[in-house]
Amino acid sequence: MAISGAARVAGVMGWPIAHSLSPLLHGYWFQRYGIDGAYVPFPVRPENAIAAIRALPLLGLRGCNVTLPHKEAAYAAVDRHDESARRMGVVNTVMVQEDGSLLGACTDGLGFLANLTEQAPGWHPGQGEAVLVGTGGAARAVAVTLLDAGVPGLRLVNRTLAKAEALAAELQAMFPGVTVTPLGWAERAGALDGAGLLVQSTALGMKGQPPLDLTLDALPVAAPVADLVYTPLETDILRRARLRGHPVVDGLGMLLHQAVPGFRHWGGVTPAVDAPTRQVVEAALRQRDS
Repeated sequence: MAISGAARVAGVMGWPIAHSLSPLLHGYWFQRYGIDGAYVPFPVRPENAIAAIRALPLLGLRGCNVTLPHKEAAYAAVDRHDESARRMGVVNTVMVQEDGSLLGACTDGLGFLANLTEQAPGWHPGQGEAVLVGTGGAARAVAVTLLDAGVPGLRLVNRTLAKAEALAAELQAMFPGVTVTPLGWAERAGALDGAGLLVQSTALGMKGQPPLDLTLDALPVAAPVADLVYTPLETDILRRARLRGHPVVDGLGMLLHQAVPGFRHWGGVTPAVDAPTRQVVEAALRQRDS
């Protein structure tokens, strides 16, 4: 649909940014709800990120999403942080306020939990300790969200044990009543014993990357297996989990759900994450991978 001079404008900032599905998703929602608006990609070099984010209100934009490698810069650039950003330590959604100030939020955890409960409705936090593979920014958001939800403990597995230990120490300070256990790569298979959830947050299994080398033999079949990767939608670990009978959770739903708060701000409505929305994005993924 055509836009006017009064259009609500937002976008996504990253480097590179051409791969982002966010313009497609938000553009679909603008069209679906008949909103006079536009959502565009902003390829911003890392050294320009803070200046670009601070320029949003000067340009009349309502905000932007932020992807790699700018999430830490966005945290530094905004005037205020909501509770999610303060606890995650990064910002992925910048919202321009009525007075021109910038509010930063991190919606990754919200998106992960909404996707998990949607695709694995039988899961509950008391099901057992969660195993989290990887310790990057998305992993931190997942870890905080799961512990907030009431998971009794967390087992952090990473190739570099020191990184798992550092994140475990931070989380243990935030959640003194639970156990957060850092584990080295050689311990990854045993970490699954009796667990209630497995979350894969590394790039392993992504198109062009080797699969995650992890046997699922020790994982109870009732435990869901979630992968934050969505290209391909069914990674090797999800395929093997499905064949064993585990509930499986792909990464696309997290992408869709984490976009909702931002669109609510710049679009003025709460968009639906439903089958038509998912079909639009899946079709784009298939076309890109063909």
